[in-house]
Amino acid sequence: MRDVVINEACLNVSGLTKRFGGLVAVKDLGFRIMPGEILGLIGPNGSGKSTVMKLIMGIIKPNAGSIRLEGTEVAGWPSHRVARAGVGIVFQHSRPLHRQTVLENIKLGLLPDSLLRLMHDRAVDRKAREIAARVELDRVLDRYPSTLPFADLRRMELAKAIARNPRLVLVDEPFAGLTSHEVKSFSALIEGFRDDGRAVLLVDHNVKSVAAMADRVLAMYLGEYVAEGTAEEVMRNETVRRVYLGGAIETAARPQISQKAGPPLLEVADVSVLYGKAQALDKVSLHVKEGEFVSVVGLNGAGKTTLFNAISGLVPYSGAIKWGGESLSGRSAASIARAGIVQCAETRQLFGDMSVRENLDLGGWHLPPEESANQLDWLFELFPILRRRQEQAAKTLSGGEQQMLAIARALMMRPKFLLLDEPTLGLAPVILEQISRALELLRNTTPITVLLAEQNVTFALPHADRVYVLEHARIIWEGDPERFAREAGTGYL
Repeated sequence: MRDVVINEACLNVSGLTKRFGGLVAVKDLGFRIMPGEILGLIGPNGSGKSTVMKLIMGIIKPNAGSIRLEGTEVAGWPSHRVARAGVGIVFQHSRPLHRQTVLENIKLGLLPDSLLRLMHDRAVDRKAREIAARVELDRVLDRYPSTLPFADLRRMELAKAIARNPRLVLVDEPFAGLTSHEVKSFSALIEGFRDDGRAVLLVDHNVKSVAAMADRVLAMYLGEYVAEGTAEEVMRNETVRRVYLGGAIETAARPQISQKAGPPLLEVADVSVLYGKAQALDKVSLHVKEGEFVSVVGLNGAGKTTLFNAISGLVPYSGAIKWGGESLSGRSAASIARAGIVQCAETRQLFGDMSVRENLDLGGWHLPPEESANQLDWLFELFPILRRRQEQAAKTLSGGEQQMLAIARALMMRPKFLLLDEPTLGLAPVILEQISRALELLRNTTPITVLLAEQNVTFALPHADRVYVLEHARIIWEGDPERFAREAGTGYL
């Protein structure tokens, strides 16, 4: 950790709590950041990281707790007042004024608050140009935001955040959608804030990038404090590793399946996806043979869901995706599903007001009555709880029961190829065991081919014949589970 010579914390948070109805998004959280220090805030999706930033910035109000900025209590202040007190924020999503140039967007942050002093002088122009040069925007000052590449839009957000010379900078997901080269450039810019003596709170899914630049790291899970310390200390913490990896790594590959001769059933070649100007996938290639269970592992934000959506025909892409040797380009999502590729979405997408049975019947609507009945009986054996809950509304099920229903509904379509996206997200260990047993039965007793996307490595590997690691929109590793445990597992975080 860097030596900090100033004893008073720039930001001191204690007992911070935020509830949304019955959901506790942040619970009794406390931490501090010194001037000239970067604190990295990490945790899986739904941990409460962005909520913490919004609470500090005054975008939402806490239910309890203290937020002290250089000794002044600011909890519950409106955001404009917090900004005037010395806090800047870099939002995850760029929010430029599209009718103004880059220079004009930066100048706006430099204008005085008084309506009587809206006319700016040459000093404002000079300062705006200095800030633009610092964040590498000096060559595009006269361009409009819609003409900028994604990285420059993110740079403009950095410029706007420091325009008022804040003492604390909140940076939310700065690396999302950036290439590896751009990540290095942005890391240098954020480290420059620290060199200025500013305190920085940095949130990002890219744990490695956060760890590389943060003086300290704080890990959250489901709104609560988990661990704090140097990046190395936090990454070694057993609770943190369990949250991200799921526990000890075990494998159960089937060499006779993964070494099966013949062409791939599914082949993805150099597939790239852009969300606006953000790079969600960058030349991703993988293949899956008939009967294989293949796991794509990666932290949240790596691009796993985007990959599945591209295969399912839900998002446009460049590159090639072939199914049984034939291109899927130009085919609708419905056509791809009818061909046998069925996705079980991370968000489950159940019809909450319909019963369990009605949700399942929708999945099997295309089957003859006898086949539908047989498939339903098989699924009730796979997930016995659904038989007892079949008259219950889907929205009244527990999270684990909803996940089982989502998988069962996908299987009612009798897919040849199942895309299973993050089935463990937010589930208790006892539910994970039930889903794990069901997948193993599926793996050993049916011809269904499965591509599983997971952050939880210890869930993914026992069900995998082969493994791909997706990091920052690119495939960075491929191999069998045993080799993953030896080579990639230790560096996964």
